[in-house]
Amino acid sequence: MAVKGCMFDFSSTLFHLEDAESWLRAVAEEAGRALEEHELRRWAGHLADFGAVPGGPAPRDAGPELMALWRERDLDAVRHRAAYTGLLRAAGLPWPELIDALYARHMTPPAWQPYPDTEEVLRTLREHGVRVAVVSNIGYDLRPVFRHHGLDGLVDAFVLSYEHGVQKPDARLFTLACERLGLAGPDVAMVGDDRVADAGAAALGSPVYFVDPLPVDRRPDALRGLLDRLL
Repeated sequence: MAVKGCMFDFSSTLFHLEDAESWLRAVAEEAGRALEEHELRRWAGHLADFGAVPGGPAPRDAGPELMALWRERDLDAVRHRAAYTGLLRAAGLPWPELIDALYARHMTPPAWQPYPDTEEVLRTLREHGVRVAVVSNIGYDLRPVFRHHGLDGLVDAFVLSYEHGVQKPDARLFTLACERLGLAGPDVAMVGDDRVADAGAAALGSPVYFVDPLPVDRRPDALRGLLDRLL
């Protein structure tokens, strides 16, 4: 069905975060700490398994207090930082001096890479007059990531959970996005990777489409494949 607007999730939909090894390596090198490759691989794997990598798997058992904080991490910047730095400490990272830098790294534009078809799809939608909003559960401003990659001009509105104190799948965040686009819910599609959070747009009558949260080199054209349904 042709739509007048389209909402997109950010992480693992339009962009993908660097892997845990690259994340840890970049921060260690910047700090002048030389890590053996086996040591780097082991700790990167442990941090990912523990749930301490932003944008990575959810923590499995970090204790009730930290788990409660993690579930609310995207409601504001303070909770987001506390959740992930707390997880890094709880995971037993042997270089506590790297914790703040690791948290800061994942917010920087170089840590994010757009999918191969992201620009093409956003540009095609714009050429067809389809208005675009990025609707993300996130604890910081992702606009600099879009500017760095030259994609900010292809987005009409950014609706970020931490700026409104509301997380997907709460329909209020999608309602706000539609209002920013000046469109009704049924005229605006939602594209995301989370079958729970992003499905919340269905409460507005929005058609919802999913892509798989794969690394960029394993997902070359999933967004492009949705164009026939959107236009």
